[in-house]
Amino acid sequence: MTDAPTPLDLVAEDPENDRTDGAPVSLSESTTGGASESTDGHAWRHETGPRHTPTSTLANGPVISPPHTVDAFVKAFLHELNFGQGVPLSRSSVNDQYLALARTVRSYLMARWLETARRRRTDKPAKMVGYLSAEYLLGRQLDNALLATELTDIATEAMVACGIEIDDLRQQEVEPGLGNGGLGRLAACFIDSMATLGASSIAYGIRYEYGIFQQTFVDNRQVEKPDAWLSMGGPWGVVHPEMEVPVNFGGHVETYVGEDGRERRRWTPAWGVMALRYNYMVPGYQNGVVNTLRLWRARATESFDLHIFNAGDYAEAVRAQTFAENISKVLYPEDSTPQGKELRLQQQYFFVAASIKDFIQHTMPKDFDVRDLPERIIFQLNDTHPVIGIPELMRILLDEHDLEWEEAWAITKQCFAYTCHTLLPEALEVWPVSLMERLLPRHMEIIYRINEDFVAELRETYPGDELRVRRMSIIADHPERSVRMAHLATVASVKVNGVAALHSELLKEKVLNDFSELWPERFTNVTNGVTPRRFIKLSNPEQSKLISDTIGKGWVANLDRLEELVGYADDADFREKFRAVKAHNKTRIRNVLVSRDGIALPEGHLLDVMVKRLHEYKRQSLKLLHIVTLYDRLISGEVEPSTVTPRTVVFGAKAAPGYAMAKETIFLINSVAQTVNNDPRVDGRLFVAFPPNYNVTLAEKLIPAADLSEQISLAGKEASGTGNMKFALNGALTIGTDDGANVEIRQLVGDENFFLFGMTEPEVAELQAKGYRPGEYYERDPQLRRAIDLIASGHFTKGSRDAVSSFVGDLLYNDRFLALADYAAYIEAQDKVEAAYGDQDNWSRMAILNVARTGFFSSDRSIRDYIDRIWHVKTGV
Repeated sequence: MTDAPTPLDLVAEDPENDRTDGAPVSLSESTTGGASESTDGHAWRHETGPRHTPTSTLANGPVISPPHTVDAFVKAFLHELNFGQGVPLSRSSVNDQYLALARTVRSYLMARWLETARRRRTDKPAKMVGYLSAEYLLGRQLDNALLATELTDIATEAMVACGIEIDDLRQQEVEPGLGNGGLGRLAACFIDSMATLGASSIAYGIRYEYGIFQQTFVDNRQVEKPDAWLSMGGPWGVVHPEMEVPVNFGGHVETYVGEDGRERRRWTPAWGVMALRYNYMVPGYQNGVVNTLRLWRARATESFDLHIFNAGDYAEAVRAQTFAENISKVLYPEDSTPQGKELRLQQQYFFVAASIKDFIQHTMPKDFDVRDLPERIIFQLNDTHPVIGIPELMRILLDEHDLEWEEAWAITKQCFAYTCHTLLPEALEVWPVSLMERLLPRHMEIIYRINEDFVAELRETYPGDELRVRRMSIIADHPERSVRMAHLATVASVKVNGVAALHSELLKEKVLNDFSELWPERFTNVTNGVTPRRFIKLSNPEQSKLISDTIGKGWVANLDRLEELVGYADDADFREKFRAVKAHNKTRIRNVLVSRDGIALPEGHLLDVMVKRLHEYKRQSLKLLHIVTLYDRLISGEVEPSTVTPRTVVFGAKAAPGYAMAKETIFLINSVAQTVNNDPRVDGRLFVAFPPNYNVTLAEKLIPAADLSEQISLAGKEASGTGNMKFALNGALTIGTDDGANVEIRQLVGDENFFLFGMTEPEVAELQAKGYRPGEYYERDPQLRRAIDLIASGHFTKGSRDAVSSFVGDLLYNDRFLALADYAAYIEAQDKVEAAYGDQDNWSRMAILNVARTGFFSSDRSIRDYIDRIWHVKTGV
């Protein structure tokens, strides 16, 4: 079952699609009217609206959602169930019921969606934000849609009236795993906030058929399974097959003489695909605004060859379809092979080319002058994945609109802004020139010209400094000739921003320091944030109720109001209520993990949580060494178990399929957990859990239950983090380094309410410059030596030393992210955590102050910063 096609009358009101003059829209941009033929040979009607003047008062009226009553909701639900799913209530499955419920809620959203589009179309058109992101980790949509439409209680009562428990239907929803981690979760928070603030925006991405893999464990090792998130139906997407966009690849470029006698360049592609658009509604929080997330799926231009099929070669008959659909098949294909690398570049170009063409051809009026494009759109590049959009816009302006280079470049430089999300050089994308020339030859020509002009400017600005020119060039010569996408983004963007105060400074000082010296005004900071709708209101209803009962409503859309809770940290009655909320959330996560994974967490423990992508710089290995140290203390008799604060450590992490060391770390965590949890000498004082397939749905239950948030990356390596913000806002204390947004969290909550440890970024740089030797830390710290020796002995791997040799060897002889150097400070800080947790009343006070002082980390504030510092668009439209 696929996403339901939109009725024809809704196509006419497609948000962010209608031309503002009401003119017909066509794929070919033909002005002849009537029907035109699609690539499948079907005749699509492109006029908007009816052919004749309607005589029905209903047809002439506005789009109205069903009434907000239980009876009206039941009626709409049964209509969807009977006529959408084609089943009576008595014969319906849980999946039938969920799909009908989702489409019922969608129908309430639809009226707001269409009204938002109508208002923006008929009022003076405002400048829009085009958010370009390869990832969106949206989470489940049902509850967020119910919250936005204020239908939660009505829908619950309506389902009860139909003999259905709405919680059963909630569990039926599969979240779209269209992201790998923080980048996708951030994008989802940002589009939520853009809608809540009423910013005119449209987000673009890829509708991957298979999202981030489903993680399972076999013999303690990660095994990836496909994430077929659409297998049971996708009720939230609205597909528009008549609005496909062609996207081309390969071929060659030739010179020709235009009608005006000028020489021009023309790209003749070798092959192409069609980008099929799916619209997903993004509702603002109870403000009537519904924005659009537009995801693209690839399909073949000619998906089926009947002649070949009739000749008996059935596989060859659908080869083109299979080849084309690979582009949007899987999130981030493994790129250690040339084929995987090429597919990634195809994906990136596919979605930005479709998005830019869609905006220019289908959103702007037919007679729109592209010279005015900067007044109508700012494309935000969410990391380097969409940067190929820069030469694509240049190609459109030069080749399709016949602009001169200087004019096209002046326009392009006003239409993009770039967010850098990393401090790791290896995470800044580069593409081999050979691949780019083969796959996108015209774009490579344009990049060469951009770089030629840029290098000439550099040589004029820095005469004789050829080394600087080579460092800053968009084209790198070593180790292979390649395109530096971060450099291209920086050269072509109005602004470049980091995502936390420290990150933005390091971005200017280290990652793009030459560029910040050349254009200091181009660099700014926008600290990340999270949406309080999903990550407090929905995920932590008990805490949300306590907050509302204490300071009143309205804080969900104005998180600065949490500051009003500061005084209640010294209120004994409030602290008791706050502890009761945390206890409730711990009971909830225990129930979830028992049901979901058969994991029975013990009661009465400090809940210590580390959930994030598995990467060496995030230092899950350091957390593992802490667990082994606690275990060693218990089994060696160094400490009496009864004197130890009981602690449960929960991990959640996926390792990239080709990341060998990350997978070895997962294997060892699971092996340690298996040993620790079954050793009677531990006496119930230590428990380790690693539920597989950590995702947004699990995060919404786990984060509110946590007592301690592990944010222990090496200083200077984490750009920002957003998990750290979610934990603090939900009443967990942070143990962390001065890295990313930890710095700002600590400054806001106070040193006394944050467990700081480890080297600062300058100290890290100094140690690395002197020459870091991890083995020296092993030799001089007996506690560390015992922990590593216990691992190396095979104690946790059934006596097998070989199973852990690569992990141990890397720690002792490489340790690229200095886990051993920070080990002693980390253990000392964890001992302070244990002592502090023993005073539950004061711990509650500290946790309340964390909630009260972290309202700054709302994604609403982040989006206001983007609007003020970068986009300069209106809100409330």
